Amino acid sequence: MTSLMSQAGDALSKLMFSNATVFRRAMNIYRPFIGAGIKVTRVSKDFRELDVQLRKLPGNGNAFGTHFGGSLYAMADPFYVLMFAAILGPGFVVWDKSAKVEFVRPGRGTVTAKFRLSEADIAAAKAATASGAKYLPVFQVEVLDAGGELVARIEKELYIRRKPERKAKAV
Repeated sequence: MTSLMSQAGDALSKLMFSNATVFRRAMNIYRPFIGAGIKVTRVSKDFRELDVQLRKLPGNGNAFGTHFGGSLYAMADPFYVLMFAAILGPGFVVWDKSAKVEFVRPGRGTVTAKFRLSEADIAAAKAATASGAKYLPVFQVEVLDAGGELVARIEKELYIRRKPERKAKAV
């Protein structure tokens, strides 16, 4: 049973990362994002650029009528990991290691975050993990309101490592 679940998960992962449109649509039907008002609005074909918005909806705010801090973090939580996973492919392990959120001002209305990975970011990950070592890059994303004012700054530390090559089983 575990093998079948693993195979189903692998197939879903391959489908989700097969093209940016499928990925965006899959993220936009992810139930925690729907309830929080989070929507992926754009994914570049090469997965190096991704834009997310968080709309203020009845029931998704805090006691003060502004965006709930957990939703501000949730809109940034998975994306650098997922972008690297899509770009580097199945030969790599990519996880979140740590995060830090700095809330700068209350978020009202629709807020956005733009995630970007440069060729240098990707090359650094490949070079640092070539020997099998882990790589712990840190990325930052800003959450901005409709007027371009900073609402929050979110820092994500990732864990990236090449998967060890599997040896063929002896028969």
